[in-house]
Amino acid sequence: MTDTTSETVPGTTTDREMKRALWRGWRRRCPNCGEGAMMDGYLAVNDACPHCGEALHHHRADDGPPYLTLLIVGHIVGPAMLWGYVAYEPTPLVFIAVFGLASILMSLWFLPRLKGFLVAMQWATRMGGFGRVDPAA
Repeated sequence: MTDTTSETVPGTTTDREMKRALWRGWRRRCPNCGEGAMMDGYLAVNDACPHCGEALHHHRADDGPPYLTLLIVGHIVGPAMLWGYVAYEPTPLVFIAVFGLASILMSLWFLPRLKGFLVAMQWATRMGGFGRVDPAA
């Protein structure tokens, strides 16, 4: 990887590799080093990476992860519900239990990964405060 000078944000010297940062975010790791945990618990983002010290408190994921989770899970479970109903004609209780549980489990799995993904995307593109040089440092 060759670093190039960035002219868009004052005080920045190198571009950040998007693919690597997104993969690290998906894995809930620091987008800078890939070693430290991004999350402190299930969804709370650490203020800084415990391994390299990269500031992560600038993130503004807000409602993005739940919306993306709903979009992805809905597009998987919706067609599966149609296929399951046509193919097996389950009783209503079985139908609700199977697809309700599948929706909950998939949502719980996707939500922290999508939050990490969005925080890493913000870091890689220097959105919000991620592009500023901290005068206190």
